Amino acid sequence: MNRTTASTGFERAVYAALLSCALVSIVTTVGILYVLASETVAFFTEVSLSEFLLDTQWTPLFADKHFGIWPLVAGTALTSSVAIATAVPLGLLSAIYMSEFAPRRLRAVLKPGLEILAGVPTIVYGYFALVVVTPVLQAWIPDMAGFNALSPGIVMGIMILPMVSSLSEDAIAAVPATLREGAYALGATELATIFRVVLPAASSGIVASVILALSRAIGETMIVAIAAGQQARFTLDPRVPIETMTAYIVQISMGDTPTGTLEYRTIFAVGSVLFVLTFAMNYLSHKLRRRLTLAE
Repeated sequence: MNRTTASTGFERAVYAALLSCALVSIVTTVGILYVLASETVAFFTEVSLSEFLLDTQWTPLFADKHFGIWPLVAGTALTSSVAIATAVPLGLLSAIYMSEFAPRRLRAVLKPGLEILAGVPTIVYGYFALVVVTPVLQAWIPDMAGFNALSPGIVMGIMILPMVSSLSEDAIAAVPATLREGAYALGATELATIFRVVLPAASSGIVASVILALSRAIGETMIVAIAAGQQARFTLDPRVPIETMTAYIVQISMGDTPTGTLEYRTIFAVGSVLFVLTFAMNYLSHKLRRRLTLAE
């Protein structure tokens, strides 16, 4: 066997290995979709789509069963909205400071320090929300329950803060210096340059960071399972106990519900809704980011 033949054989082996890795991800995705779809179809053979989409009560484990998905969707949207409302202002302002104002040595300390927050286990965040943040909020907000949507939402915002801050800082730092110099040459102040030139130029990266953080908040499980409660309510009041889609899946997956029952299949129906919402959000974010990139 000459060197050329050996080289060709090695390249084919590498190609086969890379193709196998790609096929593993595709086969895994297809398998997940098959299981999710088959169990969801089985669920809808017993529960009508109109009841699932039009009812505003979710009590599949009660004697009086209702299968309206909106309480779980409302709980997920409520906690995610609080998280984004916490993370976006703090993350964007910290990104602006680190990129435009902080000395290089201070930035070298601040950015890794913020990114450490992403490495804290979510169960630690959950208990922090329950035993620290909730009592503090109860001292200031009347009628706040021990389990609520506000406390885990704020803590989730702290958890996803590094995503918004780090990715936005990278996007701001990537803006060409010539844009800043042109704004200064026209007489713009430093703040005007940042908010009217730099941020619009970095908008695609900033939007991407917000969408990524929102996806992380929607899929979060342990924080809401510990601190938000397990009461599916169709409400927008962050002071009361709620239940998110991920927390409900955890509740059913504990093993108390027999496999193959209607109650068990509800986790696949909820998972399908979560999958559709996440897919739609990612698709819209892709289109939005592409449009902003083309506009730039």
